[in-house]
Formats: sequence, C-alpha cells, structure tokens
Amino acid sequence: MINKDVENAINEQIKKEEYSSRLYLQMATWCEVNGFSGAAKFLYAQTEEERMHMLKFVHYLSDRGGQSIMQQIDKPPFEFKSLTDVFEQVFAHEQFITASINEVYEVTLNKRDYTSGSFLQWFITEQIEEESTMSTILDKIHLVGNDKAGYFHIDKELESMAAVRTDAPIE
Repeated sequence: MINKDVENAINEQIKKEEYSSRLYLQMATWCEVNGFSGAAKFLYAQTEEERMHMLKFVHYLSDRGGQSIMQQIDKPPFEFKSLTDVFEQVFAHEQFITASINEVYEVTLNKRDYTSGSFLQWFITEQIEEESTMSTILDKIHLVGNDKAGYFHIDKELESMAAVRTDAPIE
C-alpha cells in the first residue's frame, strides 16, 4: 500500500500532467491557425506525450494500491503573441514540471518510499531531455529574430522533430 502523502503528491502531479497536455493542445491549435503547421505537429505530439505521462502516474498508483483522483484543472491560455512566446511558455512550463517532480521525489524520500522514488527516476531523466529540447528550440527561434524565412525553416525542423516523437515509443 502506498503512503497517503505520496499518493496525494502523485495525484497533484497527475493534475499537472493533464494540464500540460491541454496547454500543449491549446498551443498546437494556435500554431495551426497562425500558419505554423510544423510547430503544431510538434506540440500535438507533446500533447500525447504528456497524456502518456499522466497515465503512467495513474497506473502506478493503481499498481501500488492507491487511487488516482481526477481533479478540476484551469483553462490554459489560448492567445499568444508569437511563436517565440509559445516556446518561451513551453520552456517555462517544463521547468515548472521539473520542479514539481522534484517535490514529489522529496516527499518519497521523506516518507522513505524508495519504490516510488525509484519510479520517479524515469520522470527526472525525462525532464532533463524535455528542458534541453525546449531550450534548443528556443535558442534557434531567438537566432532568427524576426526573419520570416528563418521561421519557415524552424517550422520545418519542428515538423521533423514531431515525426521522431510520434514514432518513438512512450515508456
């Protein structure tokens, strides 16, 4: 049986992962409407990845005798100033999720729930990759500045990255 404090912390993380999925879905639709089809595909893939992260937590709680409780989540923003704004928010959100997972990990250590701590190691490693990917994308966007041709190339690169993410299995 899982410790109640750990169960509650994981339920909060489930809520955050579900919000992440909806946030990226909203960003994807903004990109699509604003002519960034490659960025939209990339963010649609991110939407599915976040949903799978949420489900990993849900299944883990069930496997450990806990129960996931779906909670009300805030409506994500739907208006963005630019593609730069979108990815600045994505990067900030990934940093927020990293901090949140670290907080859940701290709860597992304080409660001496080493099994749950071990489970969280996958997410800790995943967040390193997510932050690195988003930082790299943002660096490229900043490099092109307001160059429309540069945005075209970034959009094409994001489309290629989406194909790789869509083909990659979610562990």
